[in-house]
Amino acid sequence: MLFDTFDLVSALATLAACLVSMALLLAVSQQLWQLRWTATRDKNCKLPMPKGSMGFPFIGETCHWLLQGSGFHASRRQKYGNVFKTHLLGRPLIRVTGAENVRKVLMGEHTLVTVDWPQSTATLLGPNSLANSIGDIHRKRRKAKHHQRRNFSPARVISHKGLLRAVNTADWLSFHRESQRLSFTMAVRVLLGFRVSEEEMRHLFATFQDFVDNLFSLPIDLPFSGYRKGIRARDTLQKSIEKAIREKPLCSQGKDYSDALDVLMESAKENGTELTMQELKESTIELIFAAFATTASASTSLIMQLLRHPPVLERLREELRARGLLHNGCLVPGELRLDTIVSLKYLDCVIKEVLRLFTPVSGAYRTAMQTFELDGVQIPKGWSVMYSIRDTHDTSAVFKDVDAFDPDRFSQERGEDKEGRFHYLPFGGGVRSCLGKQLATLFLRILAIELASTSRFELATRQFPRVVTVPVVHPVDGLKVKFYGLDSNQNEIMAKSEELLGATV
Repeated sequence: MLFDTFDLVSALATLAACLVSMALLLAVSQQLWQLRWTATRDKNCKLPMPKGSMGFPFIGETCHWLLQGSGFHASRRQKYGNVFKTHLLGRPLIRVTGAENVRKVLMGEHTLVTVDWPQSTATLLGPNSLANSIGDIHRKRRKAKHHQRRNFSPARVISHKGLLRAVNTADWLSFHRESQRLSFTMAVRVLLGFRVSEEEMRHLFATFQDFVDNLFSLPIDLPFSGYRKGIRARDTLQKSIEKAIREKPLCSQGKDYSDALDVLMESAKENGTELTMQELKESTIELIFAAFATTASASTSLIMQLLRHPPVLERLREELRARGLLHNGCLVPGELRLDTIVSLKYLDCVIKEVLRLFTPVSGAYRTAMQTFELDGVQIPKGWSVMYSIRDTHDTSAVFKDVDAFDPDRFSQERGEDKEGRFHYLPFGGGVRSCLGKQLATLFLRILAIELASTSRFELATRQFPRVVTVPVVHPVDGLKVKFYGLDSNQNEIMAKSEELLGATV
């Protein structure tokens, strides 16, 4: 018995010694990890490095970020300030918040900073995408995109009946999923002009979902990793896209282009550089992403806020009645024109407030081309910088009661967004601002008009779903909504909407 007790005490002592040794080893390795990044400061600059933690060796603070979501950045910002350092997704990073700080980053494109996405994102989007291009290549492609926007009106992209199909149903549905399908179909069939069957469309949609879900994965290329899933999805997409491009009707010689992809291809020819098939495939995926993920995100956020705030929905209806667009619970035929849509002031305020509170993309990445100063600290040359759109909206002093959904803050009388353009930047800014912002806002305007004029709706669950922010803002399990017509006749029409409107946008 004595020997058994001695053996147990010895075993416990050995275990305790091992645990202490492991704790010391972890502490020492973590300290060396911190020193490794502190040593990268620019010694020719007297300013200190930003405050912050680099987390654990190699994995950094990625696990904390994945578990905490948007709360991770809020807690670090509260502790370290508007400019802090961290280590996420396998890379050191300086996160930047605040209008003046963001302005300096965005206006410093090609001089202070250059584009720099996480490895997984850069690889999946491809080197020929506008997002990854830099210098003269970016300027030329940006010019082509501007040419594309000038020659292809977003009003031609959106189908009135296609939006009706998304909202006019009397059955249970996941609105986020339906808005994703709609925006994806819009991008493939109308924005790009691809002629694909319903079966091909479903396959493309599922594949693109896998692509988007793994766009910001850890760059670990293992058989069952998200990164590998993203690569497989990208390769499958490119094969389908190449087939669709080859089967696409040739663009007419006139300037009345049939879709945005035609404009991109023709503008490249005009600049004397015809796009290769690989460049076309990567540009196509980028166009779909721009028109798909962010638009679906904003659409879902819009209906969530209309569900939460019935008085806002009623004011939208009042504005439609005042402008002669809504009569006896129905849209007046022929009155919904582009000039009328963009003139609806309260609708504009609602869309702006949705994008302020629920900006689909939280920010973007850059790399410091030279050491520069932000908030009294140095941003060393070579470090990655992420400017935060959502955090800047949340902390901006120009917005009163920032957590409240208050469309009137954007009214002409209050004009809280007039204090400076970098306090409100849902589409980014500078030379890399979102080229699809006109398309996205028009989509949201028409969707809001359809929701206000053709249906009443209610949440189909006891409470609103939890919302996550990566890769875009979206409810975890979708947004379950039940739609009804404004009268009994509409209910019957809605129940048959699939049959009446068909399966195309």
